[in-house]
Amino acid sequence: FRQIFTDGRTFPAQMDPTWFGYSVGRWEGDVFVVETAGLNDKAWLDDGGHPRSDQMRTTEKFRRKDFGHMEIEFTFNDAKAYTKPWSVTVPFELLPDTDLIENICENEKDLVHILGK
Repeated sequence: FRQIFTDGRTFPAQMDPTWFGYSVGRWEGDVFVVETAGLNDKAWLDDGGHPRSDQMRTTEKFRRKDFGHMEIEFTFNDAKAYTKPWSVTVPFELLPDTDLIENICENEKDLVHILGK
């Protein structure tokens, strides 16, 4: 799970790098802005294999466009992995009155785990 602190705190002076980092959020008008730092360098940025380092900082801007649509603008700032910050905006459809489905990472489908040997 991921925590986003919204009580006005800033980043702690010392952060132990983690998978999801340390996130603080605030409202700017009708946009929810989340800044994250303290990420570890043990994962790719995305499924395409883009790198990230322990110096990465991200900014996410959540905008509800209308009842059924939201977009998030992601900005990635990582001087170890990229020459300059870059951004992408991703649209999402909200699905009210639907069930949340559990998302499970099933990495252990190799022969050793399947056969239990």
